[in-house]
Amino acid sequence: MGEQDNRPLWQPSHTGDLPITRFAREAETRAGRALGDYDSLHGWSVEDPAAFWDLLWDVCGVIGDKGDRAAIDLDRMPGARFFPDARLNYAENMLRRGDDADALVFRGEDRVESRLSWRDLNELVSRLQQALADFGVEPGDRVAALMPNMPETIAAMLAVASIGAVWSSASPDFGPRGALDRFGQIAPKVFIACDGYYYAGKTIAVADKLREIVAGLPDGMAVIVVPYLGRADEVAASLPNGRSLDAALASYEARPVTFRRMPFSHPLYILFSSGTTGVPKCIVHSAGGTLLQHLKEHHLQSSVVRDERVFYFTTCGWMMWNWLVSGLGMGATLLLYDGSPFHPSPEVLFDYAVAERMNVFGTSAKYIDAVRKSGLRPIEHFDLSTVRMMMSTGSPLAPESFDFVYEAIKPDIHLASISGGTDIVSCFVLGVPNKPVWRGEIQGPGLGMAMDVLDEDGTPMASGKGELVCKRPFPSMPIGFWNDPDGVRYRAAYFERFPNIWCHGDFAEWTRHGGIVIHGRSDATLNPGGVRIGTAEIYSQVEAIPEVVEALAIGQDWEDDVRIVLFVRLSPGATLDDGLVARIKSAIRSGASPRHVPARIVAVDDIPRTKSGKIVELAVREVVHGRPVKNMEALANPEALALFRDRKELAD
Repeated sequence: MGEQDNRPLWQPSHTGDLPITRFAREAETRAGRALGDYDSLHGWSVEDPAAFWDLLWDVCGVIGDKGDRAAIDLDRMPGARFFPDARLNYAENMLRRGDDADALVFRGEDRVESRLSWRDLNELVSRLQQALADFGVEPGDRVAALMPNMPETIAAMLAVASIGAVWSSASPDFGPRGALDRFGQIAPKVFIACDGYYYAGKTIAVADKLREIVAGLPDGMAVIVVPYLGRADEVAASLPNGRSLDAALASYEARPVTFRRMPFSHPLYILFSSGTTGVPKCIVHSAGGTLLQHLKEHHLQSSVVRDERVFYFTTCGWMMWNWLVSGLGMGATLLLYDGSPFHPSPEVLFDYAVAERMNVFGTSAKYIDAVRKSGLRPIEHFDLSTVRMMMSTGSPLAPESFDFVYEAIKPDIHLASISGGTDIVSCFVLGVPNKPVWRGEIQGPGLGMAMDVLDEDGTPMASGKGELVCKRPFPSMPIGFWNDPDGVRYRAAYFERFPNIWCHGDFAEWTRHGGIVIHGRSDATLNPGGVRIGTAEIYSQVEAIPEVVEALAIGQDWEDDVRIVLFVRLSPGATLDDGLVARIKSAIRSGASPRHVPARIVAVDDIPRTKSGKIVELAVREVVHGRPVKNMEALANPEALALFRDRKELAD
């Protein structure tokens, strides 16, 4: 262990002013004991979850009727219920402000800039709500959206939620089959889409795609086309029951938004699994569970308060969009961006941070690594004095990326690597504002989340790599899967491996600081010689090499065993010669272990990924073994899979 691993990269200061500190004081009163540090507060939150979530409701000022019971059947997983007597509306909790301060700020690459005040947002939601009601939208009906991350998308979602209807969205780069694999399962009453979008400086029309999608959705469905390229009327005219947003809202005047309060467990969102191994699962999330979990993560884990300015680089097809929206519930301003984060240059998001006085900068591990490899050192060019927190998710954040943030972006910043998923529309492990940041580590489990690491037999592991699990219920567990009336698929997805325990499918280990390191997905774990190896352990070594832009590792069946094959995408001008192969193997051997060293290293021009940017080891493994990939439409670049088929380098 090097010297840098013996001291934290960042230490919190002024912890007495943090929301989590004020919350802990209230918790001590309810618990009747001292909860002086995060670990003791977390311990109480999982020992007495009913008291914890009840206090969170009060501290965050949730609007609604709480009822007398905070939780029942906490010994059942699934089966536990939180706030079974409560009634609330998610949108009512988001629209608690109506003043002229910024609610939403938007940039669409270098083409579009706009902003909505809280007053503007309430008025737009009101008009959308009236239109949806006249389209016949009622509680429980689904509204689907193929939209960029723009203000109109958030307003439409809040209008849907205000009625008690269910929102489901994807980004406009989805192809017709990918969109229909998702929306076709849930039979929306209304479909909302943009008239096109911008990416990497290109203008991308979607009219032909929309016609194909609408043809595969229910007859009689209303279609609203939102202007982004200025072609909404034209595109709407080409669609059955189509109308532009302006036409749809023309007859409605703004008035106070009405909110239909529904049970805590009433559905709010349908999110979709990546679908790389079959038709995507439709994961149904509750309004109350989503609201409470997100308020906790914004306010307690991220210290977000009223008037802060929160950014997350995301599309509407990734759960981080749903997470970002909940920042409105703290009275924060949301900074939205749609398009390529590198157009017209790598500086674009840092320019945005400076111009809009960003406080929370959320992005992906891949983005941080790409900035590092671009040669940009933001610390030398940008005044990031307002940015107090940087968040990263999507894949494990490599130790070298931790170094880069503190050396080249900002030395005094709370860097929070976070991990959870679409399955829970939130995080299991994430930032802790009153604990140090250690190189390569996620700081700890979220409050109320009874995390552990288990071995193959279900025994807790104080050290070593195993399955990341949650041992007690939490509010943002899905209500279930759509079209799974008996819950068979839902239970099989999370609870079959360890009865009455949520098994998330991540390969992880505790650190000596009480943090977590995630080594990749369990189903992508490599098993050469029967030893389990996480793919992220390899990537963190390989992607630190300047010539390697990105890597993907699989286990190839070979001579009655498994051998590791590493695919690398190289930077322009680089060649995978014997010298580079030797350096890659040496880095893996010294930084991980001899068992991690691949038997074969192969250069490829591209690496397939999902729409949210995650590489797909399982799909590549299937192609290498000559097996079909079940759902190509789930991939952002399905053509890349052809690069892995029949490779002569893998035949001997």
